[in-house]
Order: sequence, then C-alpha cells, then structure tokens
Amino acid sequence: MESKNKKRTWLDSVKNCLDGINYTIKKEPNFLREIIIGIIVIICGFALKINVIEWTTIILLIGLVLTFELINTALEKTVDLYTKEYNEIGKVIKDAAGGAVLLMSIISAIIGIIIFLPKIINLIK
Repeated sequence: MESKNKKRTWLDSVKNCLDGINYTIKKEPNFLREIIIGIIVIICGFALKINVIEWTTIILLIGLVLTFELINTALEKTVDLYTKEYNEIGKVIKDAAGGAVLLMSIISAIIGIIIFLPKIINLIK
C-alpha cells in the first residue's frame, strides 16, 4: 500500500494496472486461455484477410472478453477478502460475474463465426 501523502503519478497507475493484468495471467487459467484464443483469432484474421470493420469488431470483442475476465477476477477476490466461508450472496456475485464472461465469450464466438465462416467456405470452394 502506498502512503496517502504520496502523490501517485500516471506511471504509478499504469504499473498498478499492469500488476493486475500480470496477476490475472499468472493466477487465472481462463484468462491465459482467452489470450491464446485471441492470438489464434488474430492469426486467422491475417490468414483470411479480414477487412478493417471486421478487424475493429474482432479486436473489440477480444478486448471485451479479457476485460470481463479482469472484472470477474476483481469481484471474486473482493468476495474472498470479505469472507472465506460459504456465503450465498458471495456465490451469486461470483456466479453472475462468471456468467458475464461466459455470455461475452458466446457472443464473441457467434460474431467470429459470422465473420470467419463465409471466408472459410470461400477458401474451400
């Protein structure tokens, strides 16, 4: 923890943000899997020559899934900080946050199919 008297710089804030991302990469296997899937999708985008709108959509969706996973981790850790014992409200918070990640992932996959499937079909023809 930093002293309340010390003024935080922009670089301090960026370092703290990167620490949060680094923690999530190391401690949350789903986050690392989502990064790997995002990299695969980007490689597919290059291979299938998607257009600028499709790139914008794909990058936005990858960013949203990763952002939702970071928020999910923050909420889970907040519940864990509050209590180590089973708590029904804590369960609802964790389940809803996880559900948000799942829903965003499903939506992203559907949009990915809409973007990539016609290009794959064209490639096969």
